[in-house]
Amino acid sequence: MTLWQAIVGYTTVAAVMTIIPGLDTVFVLRQALRDRRAVAFASGLGICAGTLVWGTAAAAGVAALFVASQTAFTVLRFAGVGYLLWLAWGYLRSAWQGTGGVVLDESRPERMGVGDAFVRGLLTNLLNPKIAVFYLTVLPLFLPAGYPKIAVGAGLAGIHALLGIAWFAVIIAGAQAVRRFLATRRGTRVVDATAGVAMAGFAVALGVEHR
Repeated sequence: MTLWQAIVGYTTVAAVMTIIPGLDTVFVLRQALRDRRAVAFASGLGICAGTLVWGTAAAAGVAALFVASQTAFTVLRFAGVGYLLWLAWGYLRSAWQGTGGVVLDESRPERMGVGDAFVRGLLTNLLNPKIAVFYLTVLPLFLPAGYPKIAVGAGLAGIHALLGIAWFAVIIAGAQAVRRFLATRRGTRVVDATAGVAMAGFAVALGVEHR
């Protein structure tokens, strides 16, 4: 496999992986519907930064630890479950209390800081063992011989991150079209309740999953 073939092949796989609805999509969509664009983009950038970390770790062989070691994988899995349940609790509590309206004025200070949104997005990705498994099993297939594995792995992960940024931009742009409707208290409750149930569902699925 040549380097060009590796890039084309991996880009195709990563594109499919990116647009399949999942945890990352729900997280960014919720932020796009409830907060300023800057906060939503920061969430997406955090997720993409996590992609770079996992890609580089997989190319360096570090991610193999989480698949080879049952203990390490279990710790990572339940850390992810705990984090998702924490997010779900926050969203559902906000839905129940009806707190915090949609931020329509982009000049207003955001409810969640950009830095906080970035960290939450990063943790959403880093604490997802499915991402570790994906990168450990898929990325090595696209590492051509004769090239530095870590550099190529980081480059391929960078492609995945760029695709993610582009996809999140589409999601955020689409969310802007319905923000006026969701500016009501009922609308914000619907957003938070839906996101909370989705996060709880991801947590349960991750908790009961067997390797």
